Amino acid sequence: MYIHVKAFPKAKKEKIVELKEGYFDVHVREKAEFHSANRRICEIIADRFGVLPQKVQIINGHTSRSKLLRIITDED
Repeated sequence: MYIHVKAFPKAKKEKIVELKEGYFDVHVREKAEFHSANRRICEIIADRFGVLPQKVQIINGHTSRSKLLRIITDED
């Protein structure tokens, strides 16, 4: 499964907002340094979809706010 994420690093409060099916805004407290925000985004998405964080991969947008993520499920 693939989803689109718009990242908001250095947010005061962590939250995830589903804009429409497959499109999310993810607010994280971590800064966009040393990929700490990306790791936290993967953890939040994994929790949302009930998978391990290792099953969430950033396919595109490692250094951008707009990201394409792949979620590996049992169906894949």
